[in-house]
Amino acid sequence: MEPETEPTVGTGQLIEKVLKIRRCAAVIKGGRRFSFTALVVVGDGQGRVGWGYGKANEVPPAVEKALKHAQRNMITVPLEGETIPHKVWGHFGTSRVVLIPAGPGTGVIAGMAVKAVCDACGIRNILTKCYGSTNPHNVVKATVEALKSLRSRSEVERLRGVVLS
Repeated sequence: MEPETEPTVGTGQLIEKVLKIRRCAAVIKGGRRFSFTALVVVGDGQGRVGWGYGKANEVPPAVEKALKHAQRNMITVPLEGETIPHKVWGHFGTSRVVLIPAGPGTGVIAGMAVKAVCDACGIRNILTKCYGSTNPHNVVKATVEALKSLRSRSEVERLRGVVLS
């Protein structure tokens, strides 16, 4: 069960990417009963991104549930062109992720989970590094936490009540 490697565009022009599918086995009287979980990242490629997690007895319903969860929990990310406004750290559990803005033509230098989030969000030039646990679930959550803490220049000026030069 290899997860999809290419993002697919579904209804509403959302980029949907299945990151991880896990199989769980429960031993019962008649043998083993399998269930599946799916981790999915969804974005519009223009600054909105969300992640979802779904569980079901078959793979397609698990993916559908994860997509529904991801679409409900989308966040808006302030972008500066095709990169982010400033360096930012995000952490969840023992996973820590650093996102560093990069110049044009750099591309997305990232691991699988961070790359999926950045591609879905519409970030085209960024440098990233993961520290600690590389569990895809925690890395995705840490990346989304980092993106949530981004502030645009105008927002910082408004919050501080000053003009930055």
